[in-house]
Amino acid sequence: MLVLVDLDDTLCNTWEAGKRAMLRAIPFLLRRRKFRALFYFLTARYRGLEGLKRLHTLDLHELVEELFRGIYPGISGEELVEFSAFLENHFFRHLRLYEDALPFLRGLKGLGAKLVLVTDSSTNWQRKKLKVLGIEEYFDDVIISGETGHSKFEDYNFRLALERFPDSEVYVVGDRDETDMAGARAIGAVGILVRRGYFSGRKVRNADYVVKDLLEALEVIKREHKKGNQA
Repeated sequence: MLVLVDLDDTLCNTWEAGKRAMLRAIPFLLRRRKFRALFYFLTARYRGLEGLKRLHTLDLHELVEELFRGIYPGISGEELVEFSAFLENHFFRHLRLYEDALPFLRGLKGLGAKLVLVTDSSTNWQRKKLKVLGIEEYFDDVIISGETGHSKFEDYNFRLALERFPDSEVYVVGDRDETDMAGARAIGAVGILVRRGYFSGRKVRNADYVVKDLLEALEVIKREHKKGNQA
Protein backbone atom coordinates (compact mmCIF):
# COMPACT_ATOMS: atom_id res chain seq x y z
CA MET A 1 0.00 0.00 0.00
CA LEU A 2 1.24 3.47 -0.95
CA VAL A 3 -0.25 6.63 0.57
CA LEU A 4 0.64 10.08 -0.78
CA VAL A 5 -0.11 12.80 1.77
CA ASP A 6 -0.25 16.57 1.50
CA LEU A 7 1.19 18.77 4.27
CA ASP A 8 -0.40 22.22 4.37
CA ASP A 9 -3.96 22.30 5.76
CA THR A 10 -4.02 18.50 5.64
CA LEU A 11 -1.62 17.62 8.45
CA CYS A 12 -1.06 21.09 9.88
CA ASN A 13 -2.84 24.45 10.20
CA THR A 14 -0.83 26.39 7.62
CA TRP A 15 -3.61 28.76 6.57
CA GLU A 16 -4.60 29.55 10.15
CA ALA A 17 -0.97 30.13 11.16
CA GLY A 18 -0.45 32.39 8.15
CA LYS A 19 -3.63 34.35 8.88
CA ARG A 20 -2.58 34.89 12.49
CA ALA A 21 0.85 36.05 11.35
CA MET A 22 -0.77 38.53 8.97
CA LEU A 23 -3.00 39.89 11.75
CA ARG A 24 0.13 40.50 13.80
CA ALA A 25 1.60 42.28 10.77
CA ILE A 26 -1.12 44.97 10.70
CA PRO A 27 0.48 47.23 13.36
CA PHE A 28 3.89 46.40 11.85
CA LEU A 29 2.76 47.76 8.46
CA LEU A 30 0.99 50.74 10.03
CA ARG A 31 4.12 51.80 11.89
CA ARG A 32 6.03 51.73 8.61
CA ARG A 33 3.25 53.52 6.73
CA LYS A 34 2.84 50.66 4.26
CA PHE A 35 -0.80 51.50 3.61
CA ARG A 36 -0.95 50.04 0.10
CA ALA A 37 0.36 46.71 1.39
CA LEU A 38 -2.12 46.80 4.25
CA PHE A 39 -4.98 47.43 1.81
CA TYR A 40 -3.72 44.57 -0.40
CA PHE A 41 -3.85 42.05 2.45
CA LEU A 42 -7.03 43.30 4.13
CA THR A 43 -8.98 43.11 0.85
CA ALA A 44 -7.58 39.61 0.11
CA ARG A 45 -6.25 40.65 -3.29
CA TYR A 46 -3.65 37.90 -2.90
CA ARG A 47 -6.35 35.41 -3.91
CA GLY A 48 -5.67 36.35 -7.52
CA LEU A 49 -2.27 34.67 -7.23
CA GLU A 50 -3.64 31.20 -6.46
CA GLY A 51 -3.53 30.03 -10.06
CA LEU A 52 0.06 31.15 -10.75
CA LYS A 53 1.94 27.87 -10.80
CA ARG A 54 5.37 29.42 -10.25
CA LEU A 55 4.32 30.73 -6.84
CA HIS A 56 3.85 27.15 -5.65
CA THR A 57 7.62 26.56 -5.74
CA LEU A 58 8.54 29.63 -3.63
CA ASP A 59 9.31 29.91 0.06
CA LEU A 60 8.00 32.66 2.33
CA HIS A 61 10.90 35.05 1.68
CA GLU A 62 10.57 34.70 -2.10
CA LEU A 63 6.81 35.10 -1.88
CA VAL A 64 7.12 38.27 0.20
CA GLU A 65 9.53 39.69 -2.36
CA GLU A 66 7.18 38.76 -5.22
CA LEU A 67 4.24 40.49 -3.53
CA PHE A 68 6.01 43.57 -2.22
CA ARG A 69 7.94 44.30 -5.41
CA GLY A 70 4.58 44.38 -7.17
CA ILE A 71 3.20 46.89 -4.66
CA TYR A 72 6.40 48.89 -4.03
CA PRO A 73 8.82 48.51 -6.99
CA GLY A 74 11.47 50.54 -5.18
CA ILE A 75 11.35 48.71 -1.84
CA SER A 76 14.75 48.01 -0.31
CA GLY A 77 16.18 44.57 0.32
CA GLU A 78 16.48 45.41 4.00
CA GLU A 79 12.75 46.08 4.29
CA LEU A 80 11.92 42.83 2.52
CA VAL A 81 14.16 40.86 4.87
CA GLU A 82 12.70 42.59 7.93
CA PHE A 83 9.08 41.91 6.95
CA SER A 84 9.62 38.30 5.86
CA ALA A 85 11.54 37.57 9.10
CA PHE A 86 8.66 39.10 11.09
CA LEU A 87 6.10 36.93 9.27
CA GLU A 88 8.17 33.76 9.58
CA ASN A 89 8.67 34.25 13.30
CA HIS A 90 4.94 34.67 13.96
CA PHE A 91 3.96 31.94 11.48
CA PHE A 92 5.99 29.29 13.30
CA ARG A 93 4.67 30.47 16.67
CA HIS A 94 1.20 29.46 15.50
CA LEU A 95 1.98 26.41 13.32
CA ARG A 96 0.50 23.22 14.80
CA LEU A 97 -0.26 19.68 13.76
CA TYR A 98 -3.95 18.92 13.67
CA GLU A 99 -4.95 16.64 16.55
CA ASP A 100 -5.75 13.81 14.15
CA ALA A 101 -2.43 13.98 12.25
CA LEU A 102 -0.33 11.68 14.45
CA PRO A 103 -3.07 9.04 14.91
CA PHE A 104 -3.52 9.10 11.12
CA LEU A 105 0.19 8.67 10.37
CA ARG A 106 0.62 5.99 13.03
CA GLY A 107 -2.46 4.19 11.76
CA LEU A 108 -1.06 4.07 8.24
CA LYS A 109 2.25 2.75 9.51
CA GLY A 110 0.33 0.11 11.42
CA LEU A 111 -1.21 -1.00 8.12
CA GLY A 112 2.27 -1.38 6.63
CA ALA A 113 1.82 1.52 4.22
CA LYS A 114 4.61 3.37 2.50
CA LEU A 115 4.09 7.09 3.14
CA VAL A 116 5.24 9.81 0.76
CA LEU A 117 4.72 13.49 1.45
CA VAL A 118 3.92 15.38 -1.77
CA THR A 119 3.88 19.11 -1.16
CA ASP A 120 4.30 22.46 -2.90
CA SER A 121 6.65 25.34 -1.97
CA SER A 122 10.42 25.46 -1.51
CA THR A 123 12.74 22.87 -0.01
CA ASN A 124 13.87 24.99 2.94
CA TRP A 125 10.38 26.19 3.83
CA GLN A 126 8.70 22.77 3.78
CA ARG A 127 11.54 20.88 5.44
CA LYS A 128 11.63 23.47 8.22
CA LYS A 129 7.90 22.85 8.79
CA LEU A 130 8.51 19.10 8.99
CA LYS A 131 11.30 19.61 11.51
CA VAL A 132 9.29 22.03 13.66
CA LEU A 133 6.28 19.69 13.58
CA GLY A 134 8.46 16.66 14.36
CA ILE A 135 6.98 14.31 11.73
CA GLU A 136 9.92 13.64 9.39
CA GLU A 137 10.33 10.07 10.64
CA TYR A 138 6.90 8.98 9.40
CA PHE A 139 7.69 9.45 5.71
CA ASP A 140 9.52 7.05 3.45
CA ASP A 141 10.11 9.92 1.03
CA VAL A 142 9.40 13.62 0.69
CA ILE A 143 8.71 15.18 -2.71
CA ILE A 144 8.68 18.99 -2.78
CA SER A 145 7.83 21.10 -5.82
CA GLY A 146 10.79 23.40 -5.16
CA GLU A 147 13.11 20.41 -5.60
CA THR A 148 11.49 18.87 -8.68
CA GLY A 149 10.54 22.13 -10.40
CA HIS A 150 6.96 20.88 -10.82
CA SER A 151 3.97 22.06 -8.78
CA LYS A 152 0.97 19.90 -7.94
CA PHE A 153 -1.00 21.55 -10.73
CA GLU A 154 0.86 18.94 -12.79
CA ASP A 155 0.84 15.19 -12.15
CA TYR A 156 4.66 14.91 -12.29
CA ASN A 157 5.28 14.64 -8.53
CA PHE A 158 2.49 12.11 -8.05
CA ARG A 159 3.91 9.94 -10.83
CA LEU A 160 7.39 10.35 -9.35
CA ALA A 161 6.18 8.96 -6.02
CA LEU A 162 4.62 5.98 -7.77
CA GLU A 163 7.83 5.35 -9.73
CA ARG A 164 9.83 5.31 -6.51
CA PHE A 165 7.35 3.05 -4.72
CA PRO A 166 5.46 0.98 -7.32
CA ASP A 167 2.19 -0.36 -5.92
CA SER A 168 -1.24 -1.32 -7.19
CA GLU A 169 -2.98 0.05 -4.08
CA VAL A 170 -2.47 3.80 -3.94
CA TYR A 171 -4.24 6.56 -2.01
CA VAL A 172 -3.83 10.34 -2.09
CA VAL A 173 -4.96 12.37 0.92
CA GLY A 174 -5.09 16.15 0.66
CA ASP A 175 -7.17 19.29 1.07
CA ARG A 176 -7.24 20.66 -2.49
CA ASP A 177 -9.32 19.14 -5.26
CA GLU A 178 -7.62 20.72 -8.28
CA THR A 179 -4.15 19.59 -7.20
CA ASP A 180 -4.20 16.66 -4.76
CA MET A 181 -7.35 15.00 -6.07
CA ALA A 182 -6.56 15.73 -9.72
CA GLY A 183 -3.15 14.13 -9.10
CA ALA A 184 -4.83 11.08 -7.58
CA ARG A 185 -7.08 10.72 -10.61
CA ALA A 186 -4.13 11.09 -12.99
CA ILE A 187 -2.28 8.11 -11.47
CA GLY A 188 -5.35 5.95 -10.87
CA ALA A 189 -5.22 6.34 -7.08
CA VAL A 190 -8.10 6.65 -4.63
CA GLY A 191 -8.46 10.36 -3.86
CA ILE A 192 -9.57 11.33 -0.34
CA LEU A 193 -10.30 15.02 0.13
CA VAL A 194 -10.13 16.40 3.67
CA ARG A 195 -12.53 19.32 3.99
CA ARG A 196 -10.65 21.91 6.02
CA GLY A 197 -8.29 24.84 5.66
CA TYR A 198 -8.12 27.49 2.98
CA PHE A 199 -9.76 25.46 0.21
CA SER A 200 -12.54 23.86 2.24
CA GLY A 201 -15.33 25.71 0.47
CA ARG A 202 -14.32 24.82 -3.09
CA LYS A 203 -16.29 22.61 -5.47
CA VAL A 204 -15.23 18.97 -5.64
CA ARG A 205 -14.72 17.43 -9.07
CA ASN A 206 -11.95 14.85 -8.72
CA ALA A 207 -12.18 13.24 -5.26
CA ASP A 208 -13.45 9.71 -4.72
CA TYR A 209 -14.21 10.45 -1.07
CA VAL A 210 -14.80 13.67 0.85
CA VAL A 211 -14.16 13.46 4.61
CA LYS A 212 -14.21 15.87 7.53
CA ASP A 213 -10.87 14.85 9.07
CA LEU A 214 -7.92 12.45 8.90
CA LEU A 215 -9.47 9.86 11.19
CA GLU A 216 -12.29 9.48 8.71
CA ALA A 217 -9.73 9.31 5.90
CA LEU A 218 -7.96 6.50 7.76
CA GLU A 219 -11.22 4.58 8.05
CA VAL A 220 -11.78 4.94 4.30
CA ILE A 221 -8.32 3.52 3.63
CA LYS A 222 -8.91 0.64 6.03
CA ARG A 223 -12.21 -0.24 4.32
CA GLU A 224 -10.70 -0.01 0.83
CA HIS A 225 -7.71 -2.09 1.92
CA LYS A 226 -9.98 -4.76 3.43
CA LYS A 227 -12.09 -4.90 0.27
CA GLY A 228 -8.94 -5.34 -1.81
CA ASN A 229 -7.74 -8.21 0.35
CA GLN A 230 -11.11 -9.95 0.08
CA ALA A 231 -11.33 -9.54 -3.70
